[in-house]
Amino acid sequence: MSAQRPRVLVCDDEQQILRALRVILRDAGFEAVPASTGEEALDAAAVARPDAAIIDLVLPDIDGVELCRRLREWSEMPLIVLSAVGDEEAKVRALAAGADDYITKPFGPRELVARLQANLRRTGPDPEQAMISVGELEVDLARRTVHRDGEEIHLTPTEFDLLRLLARNRGRLMTHRDLLVSVWGAG
Repeated sequence: MSAQRPRVLVCDDEQQILRALRVILRDAGFEAVPASTGEEALDAAAVARPDAAIIDLVLPDIDGVELCRRLREWSEMPLIVLSAVGDEEAKVRALAAGADDYITKPFGPRELVARLQANLRRTGPDPEQAMISVGELEVDLARRTVHRDGEEIHLTPTEFDLLRLLARNRGRLMTHRDLLVSVWGAG
């Protein structure tokens, strides 16, 4: 976690909810990093390195489930979905995509803070880094880009997933099955 106040990314397209969350988090000793879209949230997560994220499901560009999935590709920070969508299917989809918790709007501020604190207790002090350097390659896990000597290398999504897996596990022996399951799934 951050040395000072724990930093929390807050992604919601409703400005009044964003303002309310900033006040609730500030009063509870957190620093809020606001974002109104999924793309803004991805950029903010890469730059601000938050300790946790609170994410709405309904966003103007990518939905919250996709945002959880993309954040989970490179970060182990707690992801808490805060949404007016309360049906079981939405909750299951969000949790399957990488969310650690799900709170339905309207919500109680004390419950939100308690759940945030509980999730932070389980994660440990250092979030996974968003950038991996391997030799001349720089792999930006947050933006899903690769640079060699400062020049971007364009990869397909599968090529990037494979490179990310190998970069995270450099120096370790990986079997053919490990690669297949990790990149293409168990199916």
